[in-house]
Parts: sequence; structure tokens; C-alpha cells
Amino acid sequence: MKIAILGAGNMGLSFSKSFLKYELIKPENLHLITRSQSKIPKIAEEFPKSQISTFDETEELDADLVIIAVKPQDFQYTTENIRFSLKENQMVLSIMAGITIEKIQNLLNHRLVVRAMPNSPTLLGMGITGYTAAEGISFSQLISIERLLNSTGRSVYLENEDLLNGVTALSGSGPAYFYYIIDAMIKAGVEMGIDENLSKLFVKQTMLGAYHLINNSEKSLEELIKDVASKGGTTEAALRTFEENNFKEILKSGILNAEKRAKELNG
Repeated sequence: MKIAILGAGNMGLSFSKSFLKYELIKPENLHLITRSQSKIPKIAEEFPKSQISTFDETEELDADLVIIAVKPQDFQYTTENIRFSLKENQMVLSIMAGITIEKIQNLLNHRLVVRAMPNSPTLLGMGITGYTAAEGISFSQLISIERLLNSTGRSVYLENEDLLNGVTALSGSGPAYFYYIIDAMIKAGVEMGIDENLSKLFVKQTMLGAYHLINNSEKSLEELIKDVASKGGTTEAALRTFEENNFKEILKSGILNAEKRAKELNG
């Protein structure tokens, strides 16, 4: 398979690394296309055997699959400034938040579109990606796309494209929510007199341990919380404060606003 990636930013390059790591494509069959000429030397260091070019100098794409990894806000500009046109049998995989299959089809004048929403842990091969496909995509084509997506972690096929905006808000943006909570916990540790590096260690290891307990326990989240929160204890004091300040509702409201913003990105 030959793959071209339109938008050689963090996500585009992390996908490229996963494909090469698992030998799903050969380096010489990878074409990375960036908007900025100044980025080419650095990209060339990481991908010495691959073809690298800018948008305005790419006149033809010799690729079975074209991955669109530009920012959703830049998609209209991209379609107006690329010099190549897609061939009828080329597949398009979009990893842009919010932009619908219909809009991609219309702006590219191309039918074969798969839309996916990965998240940043794909950088470590530990991401999760929700994806859906336009009519006309064959089962074998979908399997080949799934194989590529699974190299970056796990993937889930969704029949209903509308759910991808929820996936964007939940898992696409999700890592930032955890970073935000971890940051607050670390700062609380510092305020209590614990050295910042030590506070980071306690919080990060706690997060890691809690994840493994969730993953390996048959108990519900409510039961796991009760296991830690004894009556009249320290955990209960913290949880009471969270409840009094509607922390859970604030978090849910933020996630729903992320979904709303994903819908707005489609214009």
C-alpha cells in the first residue's frame, strides 16, 4: 500500500511512525505533505527514505490512501490551494475533528471517504480511534483501514457518523481533562508542602495504579470509590467538597461543550 499524508503535524507523523513500526508500509511508499517548507529538513531527518513535499509543489499523488491530517479550521484553505486532484479509486481517511464525510466529499469532489477520530496517546501506540465510512467503501477496504488504525492502539467502528462528535469530545479531547485534573492534584500537593517532583510522582503513580484497578476489577466505579472512602475519613471529606461544588456536573458540561464545538467546526 502507498500512503500520502496531507498535513505532517503531530498526529500525521505519529500515524506514519506506527505504520512503519509495524511494517504496514515501506518507508519509500510514504509521502508526507506539509504546508511549511521550513519543516521539511526536520521531517526528512525522521523519515529519510520517504517522499516529503509542500502543498504547492505536489501536483500528483501516487497513493492508494490519502490521510487528511490538517487542522479542521485549515481544511477549506487546503482544498482551495492543493494542486493535485484525487483519482476515482483513491481512498481518503480524514482524522479532522468535526468535519463531516459529506463536506469532505463535496470539497474534494470525491466519494471514497472514511472519517476517524484518534486521540493523542496514538503517539505511544496506546490511542483509541472511532471511525465510520461513506457508502461505497467495501468491506475489504474498511478492514485495511482498521488494520492501519489498530497500529496506533485500538479502533471502534461506528454506524452513526453523528456519534463521532461525541467521540471527539470524550476520547479525542479526553487526555487533556486528565492532565487538567492531575495538574490540580500536583498543585494541591505543593500547597501542602510536598516537593513538586515528589508530588508529581505520587499523583502519576496513583493515576497509573487506579487505571489498572479499573481495568482488572469486576467492581463498578461506585464500588471502587466506596472501597477508598471510609465513613468520616479523608476521602469522604474530599468527595463531599466535589459534590457540594458540582464538580461532576461541571466536568460533564465541559465535555458536552466540546461536542458542541466539534459540530460547529463543520461550518
